[in-house]
Amino acid sequence: MTAFAPLPHRQTPDGSLRRVGVELEMADISLDAIAAIIIDCFGGKQHRHSPFEHEITGTRLGDFQLELDSSLLKRREYLDYLENMGVSVDRDAEPGTLEHTLAGVAGLIVPHEVVAPPIPHDTLPELDHLRARLQAAGAKGTHASLVYAFGLQLNLELARHDADYILRHLQAFLLLNDWLLEEAQTDLSRRLTPFVEPFPAKWGQRILRPDYAPDLEQLIDDYLTDNPTRNRPLDMLPLFAHLSPGRIEAAPVEHHLIRPRPTFHYRLPDCRIDEPDWNLSMPWNGWVAVERLAADPQRLMAVARAYLDRPDETLADKGRRWATQVSDWLRR
Repeated sequence: MTAFAPLPHRQTPDGSLRRVGVELEMADISLDAIAAIIIDCFGGKQHRHSPFEHEITGTRLGDFQLELDSSLLKRREYLDYLENMGVSVDRDAEPGTLEHTLAGVAGLIVPHEVVAPPIPHDTLPELDHLRARLQAAGAKGTHASLVYAFGLQLNLELARHDADYILRHLQAFLLLNDWLLEEAQTDLSRRLTPFVEPFPAKWGQRILRPDYAPDLEQLIDDYLTDNPTRNRPLDMLPLFAHLSPGRIEAAPVEHHLIRPRPTFHYRLPDCRIDEPDWNLSMPWNGWVAVERLAADPQRLMAVARAYLDRPDETLADKGRRWATQVSDWLRR
């Protein structure tokens, strides 16, 4: 198995080990089956809040959230839609009857999501043991179907909260984005969804300029001007909502979906949980490559100059030429 690469900066500003939260999307396995595997691995107790939402509390890693990832179903808004379509709905039926039926049907397309608690990043191999158990139980991932645009998300605490540190990570991610797509063989179904839309070219040109040195407020304002959405492969809104709540509250963004937290919200990777040669170290190591480039300002600026000076892309290229160049640099 591929080893988990070490971070260049291991601690948070208060000196504790940086923690990471992992979210996994999958299909063809029930919430009850997922819960049983988590309890077998880490202990704890299952709580069924609804057919769409379960919780495992008291595990040795913390509390896990399990859900059918559809806010429409969880808020019962589907009843309104069914009635508008002329379907008779018994709203007074025994609680859970219709939900159980819909959960089984929706689970064929809407992913089941496992939201792990934040854990010290050096304990990720323990979480990968859970990944292996879910794989063995038949969980299906992104490549199992043309309609499975399933993702894996990492929420990693920052080592610093200043503008320079955050900007360098945004620059590094932008420079490595094409390489990350190629290296991970990101599924076309996810590239075509709105959830990980690429950053606008004009924003990239702005933040890679050698004279761009904003303070934190300006960095957030510039980000919001070109990225008023969660749907980016590196979603910065949770972090910015933590650092500057007023700016995010005043912005035209999806406020009800943003949970403030001091983390990078890395949304790009597929969840290839059913593939025997895939494990959590692969998306993790992709992110570590971003952090390593960000931690080397001289190298970062050299790569940025090459990026800004590169020839215009052709339609057939789609970033592959740049990804190949980045791959050569990283090997060296």
